[in-house]
Amino acid sequence: MESTEPTPAVEAAVPKHNGGGEAEQKIAELEAALLAVRDEQLRERAELENQRKRLVRDVEQARRFANERLLNELLPVLDNLERGIAAAGTDFDKLREGVELTLKQLLKVVEDHGLTVVDATGQPFNPEQHQAVSMVESAEHPSNTVVQSMQKGYLLHGRLLRPALVVVAK
Repeated sequence: MESTEPTPAVEAAVPKHNGGGEAEQKIAELEAALLAVRDEQLRERAELENQRKRLVRDVEQARRFANERLLNELLPVLDNLERGIAAAGTDFDKLREGVELTLKQLLKVVEDHGLTVVDATGQPFNPEQHQAVSMVESAEHPSNTVVQSMQKGYLLHGRLLRPALVVVAK
């Protein structure tokens, strides 16, 4: 419970008169104003706390469902893979064609979401995008050129997600 005693600042602002009535009225007015300010401060503090809690809840919701659109677009790819497995027979050409179409569909989905392949073979070695796993002598490639890509690298909206594992010419 808040005290209704006048603070030293309120007491200093109130003139000391022995007349009584005027000073008491001024004290009552100042105490009422002080109580109103304290009440407003408490309400504003509570509102700020509620806004903070709402913001934390909204950020958590956004984080939990950030991938919803991407995952929704991946569902047809999963469906096609499951259909391919269910229909797999002895016709390997059709199975390969189905897998290639599904891969093409998957690549389109990830490209639409900002994923790009780091094309390394034949390019100069770039330590910011390539990770050299070995170096080989090569008469047909200049020194410090990627001869072979062991694993593709990927950029997400221009930022390296995974470096390409490469073999570099000496």
